[in-house]
Amino acid sequence: MRKPSKAKRPFGDATLANHVGEKRTGVGVPVGVPIARTSNFTFESTETMKLLAEGKTSAYIYTRNGNPTLDVAEKKIAALERAEAAVVAASGSAAISGALLSVLRAGDEVIATRQIYGGSYRLLRDFLPKFAVTVRFVEADLAGIERLVTPRTKVLYVETPTNPALRLVDLRKAAAFAKEWGLVSMVDNTFASPVLQKPLELGFDLVLHSGSKYLSGHSDVIAGAAAGGAELIRHVKHTIVELGGTMDPEAAFLLIRGMKTLEVRVERQCETAMKVASFLERHPKVARVHYPGLPSHPDHALAKRQMGRFGAMMAFEFKGSPKAGLAAARRFCDRVQLFLLAASLGGTESLVVLPIYTSHVNMSPEELRGAGVQPSTVRVSVGLEDPEDLIADLRQALA
Repeated sequence: MRKPSKAKRPFGDATLANHVGEKRTGVGVPVGVPIARTSNFTFESTETMKLLAEGKTSAYIYTRNGNPTLDVAEKKIAALERAEAAVVAASGSAAISGALLSVLRAGDEVIATRQIYGGSYRLLRDFLPKFAVTVRFVEADLAGIERLVTPRTKVLYVETPTNPALRLVDLRKAAAFAKEWGLVSMVDNTFASPVLQKPLELGFDLVLHSGSKYLSGHSDVIAGAAAGGAELIRHVKHTIVELGGTMDPEAAFLLIRGMKTLEVRVERQCETAMKVASFLERHPKVARVHYPGLPSHPDHALAKRQMGRFGAMMAFEFKGSPKAGLAAARRFCDRVQLFLLAASLGGTESLVVLPIYTSHVNMSPEELRGAGVQPSTVRVSVGLEDPEDLIADLRQALA
């Protein structure tokens, strides 16, 4: 066996996903990660109980507080994001809410980009104000953001690429702004995954993921994660634990399993997505394709600077009036055969969905326009199928 290189460069993503956090030496050591399928753990003695109560030991006591399988998942995510630490949660929403609530208090304010996942938008719009937290929205280009800062502003929350309009936020610019004003910077990195961009290296404090998407990659688990500095993650984990948002050990196992193929999946999906986006852009019934890899995309230059590749998510709109466009979008979604009509994204199978009925439901027409969502917007998640087969399905569905 070739000895590991002593070079100081970090391992590649595929190596990190496969080896970090796992014990692989010795005779009879399982190659797969064991699932610690238990709700609680035994104490060695009452002295151990005393040390735990005093916070002087990190021994396991109860799976809501900590579990060996969850630890492996957290170490892998931290390594992939080049973070000091990470924490996993029961869902992406649990990770996002846990992160925000770990640093916010009544009277505080948040600046957030307007184009974000609908669930995150509704959290900011409907729930944080109940706890006397004010949210101010800014566009993805951050124009005029300085005017939104007050002495009470504590958090800058962004998402890039955005769901579903695929606009980009300049992460270096956003991170520099947050540092200038002493804000905690948070970014939802779900659409890109750690393979395509690493926001912590660009200056962000905290990276958030819906682990149900690219990290797990098989559409079979609900999961969330946050990664960042050790002290900040300690507060986020405390909030997630106290609010009951801990990940289940079996979900952690599935997340670990998925991360082992993260890089190869995303690379293949990016290649196919470019072909699919190019086909859609040339189709006479399509008004516009939202994909950062296309030169026509308004953030194409930023995508080339900020992302390793352009991702496997896209959206497109039909020509015609809003009513006619929606009718065409519904006909298209009802006609696809290889693409599945389903919510979520990032799995091995290709999906299409109408955001106005799913991720961005219960939003006003003005809010939908602000989010970049039209009645005819179709969101596409490109999977691992043969690109020619996917294009053939799009062609017949559009016919």
